[in-house]
Amino acid sequence: MNKRGFFILLILLFSLNIFGDFSFNASAQSSAPVCENEDELDDSQKKLCDDLKEIEKEEKEVQATLNIQKGKTATVEREVNILSGEIKSVQLSINKKNLLISNLGNDIALKDQTVSALNQKIENGKKSIVQLIRKTNEMDNVSLTEILLAHENISDFFVEADEYFLIQDSLEQLFAEIREIRGLTEEEKIKLEQKKKAELDLKAEIENQKKNVQVKESEKKNILALSKQTELTYEQILAEKRAKASSIRAALFKLRDSDGISFGDALKYAQESSRKTGVRASFIMAILKQESDLGNNVGACNLANDAPEYKWDRIMPGPEHYANYVANGKSCTGAASPCSWRDDQSTFKEITSKLGLDYSSTPLSCPIRSVSPWGGAMGPSQFIPTTWKSYESRIAQTLGVSTPNPWNPEHAFMATALYLQDLGAAGGGYSAEHTAAAKYYAGSNYSSGPGQSYGTSVMGHTASMQQQIDFLGEVN
Repeated sequence: MNKRGFFILLILLFSLNIFGDFSFNASAQSSAPVCENEDELDDSQKKLCDDLKEIEKEEKEVQATLNIQKGKTATVEREVNILSGEIKSVQLSINKKNLLISNLGNDIALKDQTVSALNQKIENGKKSIVQLIRKTNEMDNVSLTEILLAHENISDFFVEADEYFLIQDSLEQLFAEIREIRGLTEEEKIKLEQKKKAELDLKAEIENQKKNVQVKESEKKNILALSKQTELTYEQILAEKRAKASSIRAALFKLRDSDGISFGDALKYAQESSRKTGVRASFIMAILKQESDLGNNVGACNLANDAPEYKWDRIMPGPEHYANYVANGKSCTGAASPCSWRDDQSTFKEITSKLGLDYSSTPLSCPIRSVSPWGGAMGPSQFIPTTWKSYESRIAQTLGVSTPNPWNPEHAFMATALYLQDLGAAGGGYSAEHTAAAKYYAGSNYSSGPGQSYGTSVMGHTASMQQQIDFLGEVN
């Protein structure tokens, strides 16, 4: 085959076979059911929608029965019937979520296939580009004289020159298509990650609902046992529940580096913070609970009788650290030591001065070496001074105070909620809250072991807090 024929064949190969059906519609692969458009669904999607409708019908019937029971005179029988209805309602909710998880599993599998197919197209395109570049270079390495001598007449030369430029155009087109496929691949990866998070959230909700069923079942058995053994009236059972609720509210809610407060006050601050930020009250309380647990283990620095290495000017970066950072073009790589991107010492002195506190003996948290070489976090919310400074105006505006205080429990609750809101926790969802908790503790290293362990522990506290909050809400 002569050179002209070879290039024509090469161009045809690239235009017809490299990417195949480049108009590959990834979105058309989704199996997420849209039950409103049943004519467009396949048989499995229609079956899913029918099952969901059946569960929703049962849920409405159970809710109607519950409403009737709640409208009756308070008796032990009524209380037991309400608990039975609530258990049934939760079980139906679990069934619905299991159906949705099953569908998400199918959708995730299809998304995986989509991403794999797109990645294969990219690999095919890369190989084709390499071949085109190699052949183009072969032509570039031939001199003009050699090309002219190789042709019998000048018209043949210009025909082959046109083919050369056609190859160059094909290269540009291939690069453009590779970029487009890469963008589509990234889009599909994002969708895949969203579906995986949705599946994780549903599974977490199911686990929490199962625990709620266990609590309701236990409460139901307890009421039945008490009513049979001692013939307690509903009023007496309700009095016991109110006594338990009072005990919960009065229980000490420990706070790190500050005096503890009652659970009732903690809940009040958390609910107010939740109303202003959209972050769940139980999640806010769980973060502060986790910080309190860590405080018990780590202890506090900058106390009056502490050794010099535990004092404020040794556990926090200061002016000298920041000056070296600035002098090196706002980088600590190759900078003079010591170096840090922040000056917490000056900010800490400013904060304590405004509050009328002695900076030399105001409690600060010690460094946690597995997370950072620095300490100096303040109060229950464990903000470092420069971070607190960046939130001061928002805390002041939200609470209507002039000078926010990191060691004031109410201020700390709001600071925690605002920060968690910025970390993506507003609106809830297990994956969003877990990630926000990990970032709260480990910052940009949130995907590390310590960050993930912190997030998992916080979510455990969240479930426990939510159960207590739900109980208090039922008794009121």
